[in-house]
Amino acid sequence: MASPLIGLDLDELTELAQSMGEPRYRGRQIYQGLYRERRAGPEEIHTLPRSLRRKLERDHGGGLPEPVERVESQDGTVRYLLGMSDGRSVESVFIPEESRDTLCISTQVGCPVDCKFCLTALMGLERNLDAGEIVAQVIAISRDQALDATKRPLNVVMMGMGEPLLNLRAVMKATSLLASPDGIAIPQRRITVSTSGIVHKIAEHGRHSVRGKLAVSLNASNEEQRIRLMPITSRHRLGALIEACREYPLRPWERLTFEYVLLRGVNDSDRDARGVLRLLSGIKCSVNLIALNPGPGIPFETPDPARVGAFRSIVQRGIPCFVRKPRGRDIFAACGQLKRTTSADFQ
Repeated sequence: MASPLIGLDLDELTELAQSMGEPRYRGRQIYQGLYRERRAGPEEIHTLPRSLRRKLERDHGGGLPEPVERVESQDGTVRYLLGMSDGRSVESVFIPEESRDTLCISTQVGCPVDCKFCLTALMGLERNLDAGEIVAQVIAISRDQALDATKRPLNVVMMGMGEPLLNLRAVMKATSLLASPDGIAIPQRRITVSTSGIVHKIAEHGRHSVRGKLAVSLNASNEEQRIRLMPITSRHRLGALIEACREYPLRPWERLTFEYVLLRGVNDSDRDARGVLRLLSGIKCSVNLIALNPGPGIPFETPDPARVGAFRSIVQRGIPCFVRKPRGRDIFAACGQLKRTTSADFQ
């Protein structure tokens, strides 16, 4: 079977339609059916002739992942285990909120970065996802949850499995498809790409006219500490990372986000907080603090709320600083907990 339809842009779908002897406008009908109307595949796009639907289904298929498992948290968060066409699977998370919804999606199967406080790191890297597999997570969950970004605000954060900047070509194409006003129509300011700090790729990301906001996983106040927690720092040095962030071409409405996972007795002292302030001085940014979401095999502990509050009070003297409320911890759906957990693991 040829490439699935989800992941193809308007020009590619138009070219495909013409190659099948169809008029150009069939490409737009396929595009709108897949992305705007979130159809599972060509058989559901009823603006197309039946013969064309059958041929597209036979030769391409839609490309939506198979739902392996769906687990709901006490707080309403839903963790999805989604099966890919090659038998591998990824996790995605739906986070309902009062005035908006958020989808946390994956960009790789597993992750190569090896952060010492993250369950996903224990998997290693199996492969990259293609643009269609990234976008298909959004479509699949939107169908299941009846989400429509044109009617209610929807955030998409590429903070699930994987390091997005090590799969940048697919991430940028997926971002264009997600942000297209003729398709899924999620504004660029509601798409966030999280990176552990792949320095040369940060500049490349910033050169794209259509791109999500950038979030940088910092997690340390100095280089020695960061190398212990995030070994990738030995190749992408902290000084170079901060310089890349200073040079990043922010749009007028935009600021960088720095994510900081607090580990009890490791990186959560007042001295660390003052170090963060010095590191980020002069950068238009905000800091999100995340008290460690624990998991089996993770050799760290979650700090007390009072310690988190004290850290925040120091950082926010000079930088907007927020504490991210954990969602879905009870089902291993919170930040750093995605590891293809099934309900059998809770028994």
